[in-house]
Amino acid sequence: MLEELLTTGIAAGAAGLVYVGAAARVVKQYERGVVFRLGRLAGDVRPPGFTLVVPFVDRLQKVNMQIVTLPVP
Repeated sequence: MLEELLTTGIAAGAAGLVYVGAAARVVKQYERGVVFRLGRLAGDVRPPGFTLVVPFVDRLQKVNMQIVTLPVP
């Protein structure tokens, strides 16, 4: 009984770690994150830092906010 319970607990813990690993995203300081849920905009723009999304449902599109300068001839 105890062996089955321990095996189930370890399996649930491993599944939880895989889920968090798939959900974790990092948005860099010069980027902003836009979350699309099933192809539609979901909520606000994500600020820089650590963020979580729902795996296989949400897509995090990172937008570069850096200014690009080009020489003018």
